[in-house]
Amino acid sequence: MAIFDFLKPKSKPNKVIKRQYAAASTSRLFSDFFDSNRSADSELYPVIRRMRNRSRDLARNNEYVKRYLDLLKNNVVGDRGFSLQVKAVNVTGELDQQGNQAVEDAFRRWCKLGRCTVDGKASFIDVQKMVMEGLARDGEVFIIKHRSASFHDSFALEFIEPDRVDEQKNEKASNGNDIRMGIELDRFRRPVAYHVLNHHPGDYDYSSISKSSSHTRVPADRVIHIYMPLRAGQTRGEPWTASALPAIKQLDGFREAAVINARIGASKMGFFTSPQGDGFVADEMQDSVPIMTAEPGTFHQLPNGVGFTSFDPAFPSSEFDDFHKSVLKGIASGLGVSYTSLSNDLEATSYSSIRQGALEERDQYRNLQRFFIDHVIRPIYESWLESAMEMGSFGIPLRQYQRFSEASEFRGRA
Repeated sequence: MAIFDFLKPKSKPNKVIKRQYAAASTSRLFSDFFDSNRSADSELYPVIRRMRNRSRDLARNNEYVKRYLDLLKNNVVGDRGFSLQVKAVNVTGELDQQGNQAVEDAFRRWCKLGRCTVDGKASFIDVQKMVMEGLARDGEVFIIKHRSASFHDSFALEFIEPDRVDEQKNEKASNGNDIRMGIELDRFRRPVAYHVLNHHPGDYDYSSISKSSSHTRVPADRVIHIYMPLRAGQTRGEPWTASALPAIKQLDGFREAAVINARIGASKMGFFTSPQGDGFVADEMQDSVPIMTAEPGTFHQLPNGVGFTSFDPAFPSSEFDDFHKSVLKGIASGLGVSYTSLSNDLEATSYSSIRQGALEERDQYRNLQRFFIDHVIRPIYESWLESAMEMGSFGIPLRQYQRFSEASEFRGRA
């Protein structure tokens, strides 16, 4: 039968498929490259509290993070905050100057210190700066809107920290909605309610030893949840400092070690040594260790058999400054600001390089201002306007709400 072997189909050799994307390589050089196909919420849930706490710690103790938060508040909000300009027109198509001025004046009165928040401790500019810092430091801000005759124009704001919207509450609600990290969502993932802890989980209850961990369900129409979603389906916000946190922490430790090393090197001159370990007469003892004190311009004669070994640590070396700048440039990129702004370092920089960095940074601030108007200023203003019109605060009835609301514009600092 071998004569008919040529009729048999020939088997094809195994084809080796060459990987076309180096980014998908699984070689040993990429063994520490962690890849995950989890959803945004699944990525955030296990680490959101730790990231938020670490970001707050650096905001308290790291000068660069504090500088970053100040840059955002100064350049996005500024000293005057966002200004309101109303351009509503009347039935003849002309500007309703009297009505527009009445709305602007009433809103300006509500923005004064003691009127816009339930505790009476902040002005509306303070509110804007608190939101800006909370967004960058914590990744999200929660504001509850209150309506009561005891407030100016029957409207005021209450800030609650993200810790009180319980990220550990993940369950199916009795009405069929999903509760994800304390936020109740309908089938379109639209927030329906927020489950707020009655007490801050990290606060000591001064009125009693025990504190309740029960929740209050707050309808979504009473809550302004401000965060910048980075992925589809993301329910909670992440700190804006997240990508730069590891480098900031390591650089902080590096600088601390360098300062301590330099201080020790400037304080300790050297060691006395002898073959038998004796023969040295000390000026004093510290923790059972003999110590000789020295004054500038003096020399000491050593006992027989005692030698001197100098202690001169070479670190921080001349390379410290270049390495420090290199790491800080990466941190500035992660935070979205220029190196010169973050570090206040204008050494060896030209006018053109500073101008280029300032232009790019200015565009970043403009984008943040647009986000701020859409997600913070306008929702608060529209809720205030509705309440003030219901109260008759400036003589314009509620039926005119749409005309003045749609004609209202906000502008940030230039």
